[in-house]
Amino acid sequence: MTHVFSEETHRDLLSRIPHCTGREVSDWLRTVEDGPALRFDEKVSWLRSEHDLAYGHAKALVHEYDLRRAARKLL
Repeated sequence: MTHVFSEETHRDLLSRIPHCTGREVSDWLRTVEDGPALRFDEKVSWLRSEHDLAYGHAKALVHEYDLRRAARKLL
């Protein structure tokens, strides 16, 4: 079973990504967009292995990407 972060934890993780990685969240979201078409957990693993991200940061990025992609579909 996949652990689900609270909304507050999700936002906190996103806010720390630029400091921890040296890249903005928008830059990471483009990386996810341009990356391989995988399932959620596989995208998280890909970010961890290919880009050396911490688990929480990788999961927060993939979750944020999915939220924004879903919001675009509603428009």
